[in-house]
Amino acid sequence: MSNQPPPTRPLSLVTRVLVLTVAAIGFLFDTYELLMFPVIGGSALSELLQSAPGSDIVRLWSGRMLWIAALCGGVFGLLGGYLIDLLGRKRVMVGSILLYSLSPVAAAFSTELWQLVLFRSTTFIGVCVELVAAVTWLAELFQEKRSRELAIGWTLATASLGGILVTEVFNLIVASARAGTLPALPIAFPEGHDPTNVAWRYTLLTGLVPGLLILLLLPFVPESRVWAERKRAGTLRRPNFGELFSGGLLKTTLVTTLLSACGYAAAFGALQLTPLQMVPGLPALQGVRAENADAVKAAQAKLKATADGTPEAKKAAAGALAKAMAPERQLTEEYRGNIQRWQEIGGLTGRILLASLLIFVPSRLLLRFFLVPGVVLFPLTYLVLYQGDYNTFALGIFCCGLVTVAQFSFVSEFLPKVFPVHLRGTGGSFATNVGGRMLGTMAATFNTEILSGFFTGGNPIQVATAAAIIGGTVYVVALGLSFLLPVPKDEA
Repeated sequence: MSNQPPPTRPLSLVTRVLVLTVAAIGFLFDTYELLMFPVIGGSALSELLQSAPGSDIVRLWSGRMLWIAALCGGVFGLLGGYLIDLLGRKRVMVGSILLYSLSPVAAAFSTELWQLVLFRSTTFIGVCVELVAAVTWLAELFQEKRSRELAIGWTLATASLGGILVTEVFNLIVASARAGTLPALPIAFPEGHDPTNVAWRYTLLTGLVPGLLILLLLPFVPESRVWAERKRAGTLRRPNFGELFSGGLLKTTLVTTLLSACGYAAAFGALQLTPLQMVPGLPALQGVRAENADAVKAAQAKLKATADGTPEAKKAAAGALAKAMAPERQLTEEYRGNIQRWQEIGGLTGRILLASLLIFVPSRLLLRFFLVPGVVLFPLTYLVLYQGDYNTFALGIFCCGLVTVAQFSFVSEFLPKVFPVHLRGTGGSFATNVGGRMLGTMAATFNTEILSGFFTGGNPIQVATAAAIIGGTVYVVALGLSFLLPVPKDEA
């Protein structure tokens, strides 16, 4: 039976515009939802665990949160890939968008750690499924090679706008919190929690916006016609995971899975830990920390002395500690937002470069344009620049974000070209979710719980040193894998 898609009439101009708009908004808010945690995670974990942002327990749970959420996304994303091929691209997109829009709202009202873990995991699941569904949908609506590459390449470029947007929204909310203009949240804070530390909660609440926006547009765009016509004709083969490991697809499945794992390892083992864990160790923060050190120590001693005291005394002591730590916390949040901004602008630049070069440069050669610099950039940025001038370090983060996010765009655009129609969702989901979300994201916990422990210098510096090793290593591996990638049929 032929795997070639049947001939179809071209989409009308209005339909093309609507399809591209929906895809662009979807990719933008995929990233918006995912990259909330690097900017809000430090404050959220510090409050829920009632520990300082640079403490050991916050470091450990930073890595655990990244990996637990990604692992859940990978497991259920793999199931989602199967459902994409079984039930249709558009239907699964609707369900996944609803999931990742409602979950952050629930997470905003977390008063215990397990609640934040649960709702960050369901957010990740929705994003993991939506990404594969949307790329598969676009690849089948735009079947001509040049149109397909332009459609996927440029709509994926908007994903980095999501990272920039969530960073700026967070910065705006932080500024409003400092000015005291944010209204109180309708939540009963348990004893010991700081009701003024609400910037992370308000940032999570903004996650509801994308679902409402996209769901208004989805009724006006078509299902994948290739999938729908084969479904109606009864010629659509049922997806089968076993086929991914058959003779013809085994190498493709393994290489794309490992390549995806390398990209996610660089992102989770280094980039996402930068605002989350490394910012508190920046030299630029040492001044305010030194100024408030005596006040913080005195407040901590007072809180410890109230261990057997009345609830009122404990609450007063906890409030005094929060007030003493506020200047450092607020400045740390500002630097977190700023370093995330540099990272996301770099990612946007990488996606634009990739989209611009897609139709001119063969796939495997194009990928190496971004892998070769990454071998040097990660060790240089995290070993040398991190403890030096802040602006130079921010430039290094910009470059690391550029090469890593361009690699993500490459994999997303490449996967539909090397799997047959009935396995596009399944194959793309396997490579992205098993390779990226299940294996690659383990780099976060590998960094914070294992590798960083072999180094000295305090938690932030230890994590940065481990990030340099992880980033440099996975880029060397990815460069080797690029020589094993199959040549897509339309480039042969």
